[in-house]
Amino acid sequence: MSIEDADQIAAIYDPLVRETAVSFELDPPSPTEMADRIRSVTSAHPWLVSEENGVVLAYAYATSFRGRPAYRWSVETTVYVREEHRGRGVGGQVYRGLLDLSALWGFANAFAGIALPNPGSEALHASMGFTSIGIFPRAGHKLGEWHDVGWWHRPLASSDPPREPARPPDVQIRALLQS
Repeated sequence: MSIEDADQIAAIYDPLVRETAVSFELDPPSPTEMADRIRSVTSAHPWLVSEENGVVLAYAYATSFRGRPAYRWSVETTVYVREEHRGRGVGGQVYRGLLDLSALWGFANAFAGIALPNPGSEALHASMGFTSIGIFPRAGHKLGEWHDVGWWHRPLASSDPPREPARPPDVQIRALLQS
């Protein structure tokens, strides 16, 4: 992951914010704001990209699940794929890397919120080993209608007691899509 990827990441995210309820943001972040988000997230959590010939095809990242200390072993995960590369397995590749890296860093649980309806995202999460754990009805209002949010869970590790989550210094944080 590199801050230089911020322009491409912002470009992938922009139409999802503007045209869909996939994200509950109303205004897409600028490339500068995206770079700030990358810096913030990667200070404590993994963020990966999948690229081909220098073009970012997809990205996935983990953030804190909640702010209180007892939640520190859980992460909330996100994955987005460039529109013209959806359905090619790119999202699954980068997401699998994110989940593996999150476990390596010591996180025990991954949670994902999916604005509904979103059959593609639901299928991706199921294929990654997530299970549906509930729905928050009418959780967000965007594009003139209410949207439910489905919540999904995937265990990452089962250490008991858990070790403190920590970023191993020797881990490479870039997933490359093989041509």
